[in-house]
Amino acid sequence: MSTATVVMVGSGDAGGFRTDQTSTEGRGLRVHTLRPRRTLARSIGLPVLALALPLLVTLGWVLRPLGPVAVAGAVLAATALGALSFAAWIRYQRTEAAVSPHGIVERGFFGRIHSVARRDIAGVLRLETYRGDTLETVKQLFVVDRDGRCVFRMRGTFWDDASMDLVSRILGVDEVVRAEPVTMSELRATDPKLLYWFEGRGLRRR
Repeated sequence: MSTATVVMVGSGDAGGFRTDQTSTEGRGLRVHTLRPRRTLARSIGLPVLALALPLLVTLGWVLRPLGPVAVAGAVLAATALGALSFAAWIRYQRTEAAVSPHGIVERGFFGRIHSVARRDIAGVLRLETYRGDTLETVKQLFVVDRDGRCVFRMRGTFWDDASMDLVSRILGVDEVVRAEPVTMSELRATDPKLLYWFEGRGLRRR
């Protein structure tokens, strides 16, 4: 007989994670579902909305002498922008990563499903990178294969520390932590397979 239970082990505005335990004939599989920070959408969306509304009102006032067609066009553009923003918010809410001892199944922002089997994972690398030309840093987590290629990535901008701390423990792999922050250019020089082709193409910090 098969049974399934869901136990919430962590949640909150910063993000969250839960453990889904599915048992079949006494054998259980624990799947931890990790989700990005929930406050990020609000912290970005509200300032954009506060800036956009006065601009739209001003645009409508400027276009009013041009006739109803121009005003209708502005309203249509504003409606389309609102619809796109709402769609982006929904997609962000649905982004998640299911991590288990058997591997990772990620549903990205655009809905694409990406899976990595545990046998293809060599370890977890954690470090901090500088944000642009500032002294601010961003935490980064890379799940790498045996060739040193990144197969799954978490950025501190989107994921909280509690979720990032779980990954290596759930997968049962070694975690390497580099204490010294680096620029993206320096990271590309030492570990080019971790980054996208466009990352780390700028100047190095001296």
